[in-house]
Amino acid sequence: MQLLTKKRGVLQAFNKLESLFQDLLLNYELWLEDAEEEKSLTKAYEVLTQMLTEHRMQQMMREKYDQAGAFISFHPGAGGTESQDWAAMLLRMYTLWAEKKNYRVKTVSYQAGDIAGIKSAMIAIEGDYAYGYLRGEEGVHRLVRLSPFNAKNLRQTSFAAVKVYADFEEDTPIVIDEKELVWSTFRSGGAGGQNVNKVETAVRVKHIPSGIIVACQQERSQLQNKQRALQILRIKLQKKADEEKEAAKQISLQTEKDIEFGSQIRNYILHPYKLVKDRRSSYQEKNVDSILNGNLDHLIQAYLLTSGSRSSN
Repeated sequence: MQLLTKKRGVLQAFNKLESLFQDLLLNYELWLEDAEEEKSLTKAYEVLTQMLTEHRMQQMMREKYDQAGAFISFHPGAGGTESQDWAAMLLRMYTLWAEKKNYRVKTVSYQAGDIAGIKSAMIAIEGDYAYGYLRGEEGVHRLVRLSPFNAKNLRQTSFAAVKVYADFEEDTPIVIDEKELVWSTFRSGGAGGQNVNKVETAVRVKHIPSGIIVACQQERSQLQNKQRALQILRIKLQKKADEEKEAAKQISLQTEKDIEFGSQIRNYILHPYKLVKDRRSSYQEKNVDSILNGNLDHLIQAYLLTSGSRSSN
């Protein structure tokens, strides 16, 4: 059934492209007769071009779990409130991107900062190819801006790490011994104190051998959160095993490094000028505000094209 669904998706995408191409031809013929139809022609061209770009990007997604949904975790670097606020900005950026792509976003865990921002958070992005689009976003992200938390409004550099996991549905070969787990419960909460429960439905589990900790508070019952936490733990353990087995082929180990200068994959500069630059693809964008508001497609596309050309070579 999964294979059938994928095949139907390919056919639907092809039919959509064919329909958009026919629309473009029709608008072209109308423009030949009436120059005022130029706006309609331009719009039809832009829509088709965007669809072709999406299709091309998806054709480049041939990693094992590229068609799966994704989990994204956010961790501020050293720097206290500054980095915690930056981590929250990244959380907002990827949430807005996912919503623009019509993906469903769920908060898996959320720990607010002492003053502002977050100490840690994880979201689930549900939808086809979410992991394929986002796997290149894993790494350390660097922000340079005038600090809103400094009385003298001095320039501040902040770092935050993003980790991306594939939400694959099939069971992993990872077997977890219950004796190796330490469970704890806490009250569920969210940004701004939303959905705070009166009972401890949220759970946290630590896998002793690996040291991996997973918190989950998205479900309404403690049992559901435990099941979800175990799923995420298996995914993290599977990814850890894959990275160790195929270190030469792994996408990125940036988040395993110190979250500091020199380890970042991308720079976001708000002062003394505005610029976003990805260090891997060398793609640059001056409209930083647009990117922080979730318009990431050009950055993601540039990375996929760069990584795709390297793998083909």
